[in-house]
Amino acid sequence: MKIAVLVPCYNEEAAIAKVVADFRAALPSATIYVYDNNSRDGTMARAREAGAVVRRETRQGKGNVVRRMFADIEAEVYVLVDGDDTYDAASAGAMVAKLVAEGADLLTAKRIHTAASAYRPGHVIGNRLLTGLTATLFNVPLSDMLSGYRVFSRRFVKSFPFTAQGFAIETELTIHAVRLLMPMTEMDTAYKERPVGSVSKLNTWRDGFNILSTIFYLMREERPLLFFSAIAIVLAAASLLIGAPVVAEFVQTGQVPRLPTAVLATGLMVIAFLALTAGMILDTVTRGRWEAKRMAYLTHPGPQDLK
Repeated sequence: MKIAVLVPCYNEEAAIAKVVADFRAALPSATIYVYDNNSRDGTMARAREAGAVVRRETRQGKGNVVRRMFADIEAEVYVLVDGDDTYDAASAGAMVAKLVAEGADLLTAKRIHTAASAYRPGHVIGNRLLTGLTATLFNVPLSDMLSGYRVFSRRFVKSFPFTAQGFAIETELTIHAVRLLMPMTEMDTAYKERPVGSVSKLNTWRDGFNILSTIFYLMREERPLLFFSAIAIVLAAASLLIGAPVVAEFVQTGQVPRLPTAVLATGLMVIAFLALTAGMILDTVTRGRWEAKRMAYLTHPGPQDLK
């Protein structure tokens, strides 16, 4: 079974050598790929010295790096992990074994932080809110959707078209599996603080907003009927709220003295019906796209075929 460990990196000189060494010890038969994303320190040199296959992606953003990795690398099982030495490499063997044993296409490492400094309170709250929102909108059966430590089957990787450029990639990975009805699972793993000299690239507010934007973008793309129905309901409610007094006055007097208000209420209701119609049409288109992606997914062997 050919295993590839994928490590996207940006300025991780302090941690990358240990990450490569730890995963080499945990998965001796795996090939470890480090893709550098315009680092300004010695990340590439440290990774090469540690024995990794080192390549470079010049388009900035984790999503761009992962996209390049998925396109370039051929394997049967893929392990994706950040290069900051916060994830438990020793769990990799058990994670791969669980993926294959359960025939899953996606296994997500559920982070169990071993120190208070490893996981900032703002990140904990943000993760719970975003995971809960995604679980509600897309019926996601995971409790740590934003984990950067995952194991994939080949058919997941080679059927995955995505557009995210930054940290929103984790959201898109999860929703891809959910929408194609892929078997997925998760496993508890230790999560520790960064080593001295390593600095987080995650900005709580900026990246949180980007992830939230990605969730609503994917909702529009993958669940257009729900998305446009929500817009239609809001517009229809506004129309009724504005138009009710006009109708009541017309019933009493037979006149429409507030013509602009009546026109506005009518316009809002028309737009509401247009939004609903658009949602129904796009839902049909989306189902055709699902079928095409599902067929691409099924052209590759599943994890249980690797046993």
